[in-house]
This record gives sequence, C-alpha cells and structure tokens, in this order.
Amino acid sequence: MVKLTMIARVTDGLPLAEGLDDGRDQKDSDFYKQQAKLLFKNLSKGQHEASRMSIETGSYFFHYIIEGRVCYLTMCDRSYPKKLAFQYLEDLKNEFERVNGSQIETAARPYAFIKFDTYIQKTKKLYLDTRTQRNIAKLNDELYEVHQIMTRNVQEVLGVGEKLDQVSEMSSRLTSDTRIYADKAKDLNRQSKLKMYLSIFSIVVRNVIFFFIFC
Repeated sequence: MVKLTMIARVTDGLPLAEGLDDGRDQKDSDFYKQQAKLLFKNLSKGQHEASRMSIETGSYFFHYIIEGRVCYLTMCDRSYPKKLAFQYLEDLKNEFERVNGSQIETAARPYAFIKFDTYIQKTKKLYLDTRTQRNIAKLNDELYEVHQIMTRNVQEVLGVGEKLDQVSEMSSRLTSDTRIYADKAKDLNRQSKLKMYLSIFSIVVRNVIFFFIFC
C-alpha cells in the first residue's frame, strides 16, 4: 500500500506537492516525512547514484525516480510490489510534467503545486489493490522491468550526506583558521618591521645628539 507521496525539485530540495494516507499512524507519517525531506536535501547536493532507487526504511521502502529537475518519491509497505510502485511514480511524473512543467523552475514557495494532491489521491486509488486486473496486467508487463534498480538502506544513504557535511564543515573550519593564522603572520611581520624602523630611528637620533654635543 502507498503510504506517502512527495514531489520535490532536485536542484534545491524544495517540496512541490505531497499526498498523504488517510491519517492513520500520523506519528509515523511525520517521522518518515522528515526522512523524505532529508533525502531531498541530499539529492539537492548531488548525492545520488541513480535516477531510480529503492531505499529500505523500517517497515517500508522509499522508491524514487528523478526526471529532469524533479524527484518523485513514494513510501510503500514492504510487501507492495516494487514494479507497481515505480509505475505509480511514472504516472505521477507524466501528469505533473504535463500540467506544471513550465512552472517548476520558477516556483518560489514550498508546495506551490499543492492542488496536484487531487491527482495523487486519484492515482493512488488505482494502485491500491494489487489484485485488480489492471494492476495484474502491469505486473506482467515485461516492457517495464525493475530488476536493475538499486536498493539501499536509509541509514547508509543519509549517512553519506552526514559524512560529507562533516568534511565540508572541517574544510570551512580549516579555511577560517588559515585566514586567522595569515592575519596573525601579517601582524607579526608589521610589528617586526616597526621594531626595525624604531631601532634605526633611535640610532640616528643618538648620533645627531652626539654630533651636536661634541661638535
């Protein structure tokens, strides 16, 4: 069963549209929604290996496809057929691109296409029962195969982003420290030159005083 559906812009992770379940297990829905947002954040940093992927998380699987500037993501029960999940996403992708394609790049606020939820809910109902003739036909469709789609664990996927964030933070800290040391070196250099000039000036003054006293 499809539990959660989210659509986001890949370039910055901005959520564009969303479709939730019937409200049961709302606490879990909030938790997994935050995971989905973290996944979008990682994708916006270019941290994705494939345009189609399944990600194991608790009792569910995230499935996503990336097409152009948009990521279409859904979360389903473990028992839900992977093939149907990706065909569900394909249907959403085709309609979303057709209706909103020209406005995706200019969307400036989260959930700018919230009205697309109507189509999400309608399409989700079509994929609800895996035993319908329509869905059985899709499962038997040999033209759409998902065997090559990679499956990973959510901790592994999000952990990559955390490690890269740590490296980025260390790099920023190192750059900042380097600048501080460079500024200190400049100050020491100026102080050294100032001491040298004062020493020369002192010698000249002493010589001038000595000249006037003894000459």
